[in-house]
Amino acid sequence: MAKIAINIATGSLQQAEMIVGIDLGTTNSLVAIIHPESKQPVALKEHDSSSLVPSVVHFDSLGNATVGETAKQYLVSDPANTIFSAKRLMGKSYNDIKQNANFFTYKVIDDDTESLVKVQVGDKFYSPIELSSFILKELKQRAEHILKTPVTKAVITVPAYFNDAQRQATRDAGKLAGLDVLRIVNEPTAASLAYGLGTNTADASTIAVYDLGGGTFDVSILNIENGVFEVLSTNGDTYLGGDDVDRLLVHHFMEQFELSDTELAGDKMLTQELRLLAEACKKALSSNTVFETTFRGESIRVERSFFEQLIQPIIDKTLACCKQAIADAGITIAAIEHVVMVGGSTRIPAIKAAVSNFFQKPVNDTVNPDEVVALGAAVQADILAGNNKDFLLLDITPLSLGIETMGGLMDVLIPRNSKIPTKVGRQYTTSKDGQSGMRISVYQGERDMVKDNRKLAEFNLTGIPAMPAGLPKVEVCFLVNADGILVVTAKELRSGVEQSIEVKPQYGLTDADVEQMLLDSITHAKDDMQLRALVEARTEGEQLLGQTEKFLSKHANALTQDELLNTAAAMQALQLAITMDDKDLIHQKIEQLNEISRPYAERVMDTAIAVAMKGKTIEEEL
Repeated sequence: MAKIAINIATGSLQQAEMIVGIDLGTTNSLVAIIHPESKQPVALKEHDSSSLVPSVVHFDSLGNATVGETAKQYLVSDPANTIFSAKRLMGKSYNDIKQNANFFTYKVIDDDTESLVKVQVGDKFYSPIELSSFILKELKQRAEHILKTPVTKAVITVPAYFNDAQRQATRDAGKLAGLDVLRIVNEPTAASLAYGLGTNTADASTIAVYDLGGGTFDVSILNIENGVFEVLSTNGDTYLGGDDVDRLLVHHFMEQFELSDTELAGDKMLTQELRLLAEACKKALSSNTVFETTFRGESIRVERSFFEQLIQPIIDKTLACCKQAIADAGITIAAIEHVVMVGGSTRIPAIKAAVSNFFQKPVNDTVNPDEVVALGAAVQADILAGNNKDFLLLDITPLSLGIETMGGLMDVLIPRNSKIPTKVGRQYTTSKDGQSGMRISVYQGERDMVKDNRKLAEFNLTGIPAMPAGLPKVEVCFLVNADGILVVTAKELRSGVEQSIEVKPQYGLTDADVEQMLLDSITHAKDDMQLRALVEARTEGEQLLGQTEKFLSKHANALTQDELLNTAAAMQALQLAITMDDKDLIHQKIEQLNEISRPYAERVMDTAIAVAMKGKTIEEEL
């Protein structure tokens, strides 16, 4: 068995270790390393090919996945089975993305608006985590092929605006791809490192990083002093980027060709062709003043001036975020010494000009905006490998900390390698009507099931007022102080009932224990993720059965005999699927039950609204 030499306090590994930097992007992804001879960050590429791997996954009829340029070729010819922009779905529920659902030419499942989205390809259901893991696996294999050495450790970047769920999803995707994710790094911090800002530890400077990628926008104000990077403020929009520029152009082309939303929704191939046409137009207008082509026999002409007018609302949105970030940082525009441009969308001349005008200084765009984040991740990886001693890496938690949730799953609140001191809170609720207590079980480790992790503590939160399931709001807070002492607090927000427990430092683990736990998490990553997906599918299925049963007991008389029989059969099929070890089968049966119940649920709702409105009218007339 391979031994990993790891420093428990910093998470840094032996110098011999090859740690790569990965930019997992909405449109493109890539890997970078510090070149062993030049000591400069370089993006990995084969011969004369591009360093960029399109973040596109295609599934063939047998369910085999291909990633990158090969997959991109199927965007038009097989749109339903070709997944793009999966990063936009990371940590999202259907509620978060429903306004833009037509943008995706593949099937995004909307069976439960509150739970995380799934993508259906044929009879299989994939989470954004699994889809991202295919891209990361491709990057890992590519790096191994170029470097001729195994790659198992990585630093992965995320937008600074990513929330806890999105960061955890990114970490899980890395684990599923067979990577030990040593650190999740904010993209603006990585970009600053790539520009060499802060590498001279004698300097102190304030930097604005404007990052407009394919799917996300964020602006961060950083203060760098003595090699310590401090994020003063961050602002942005996890649903704003080059994809939205494309969508504005698509709408323009739809008007030109007199196409309706309904026509587009029914023709995924046309949707994808228009999207790729928009992308080509946008890229051409960065270096030309006019874009001219023919599309399905019709001539198209778009002038740069029109394009700039079209995207002005997007530019204004980003500048509003910049204004807010500066206000939150408590500084003035004049205090900012450097403005760093990140993301392919910053190539648009109008965006460069607007940002330069806003910050009243020229922008830094000398490093390839597509590569800058990955290059910075490589610098960060080099620091973690112990090859760069000029930076201070604050103390971190050696292993993830979390609590047990339904089905024996580990819900991580503080991921390993989080800086301490740190505080994280997350809300939970009850699963049974009238539930008056909740057991809070605290675990440490990297596995998906709590039975494979180490139990640290357990306590009961009692005295929760009797309410229907899902109504109580219990906030669980983890606070790790500078001494490494973990304090766990659980509070029911409606009633104020509270309970807490203190867990002692370092949790009695030796370096060898930590090594073993990390190794186990990589070895069992695939099995763990499959088991987690199965448990989550079962939990979702059981909840749907409970909700359907409740609905039927109230509204059975509003259903036809056929509807009742079909619902009973679908519920029975789902109940049977839950007893089997096939998450795709469970999702299929959930989808079938939803298809049957959706029409009559909407009908009952419409009737109820009509009655309510009628009552209101009578009352007013009286």
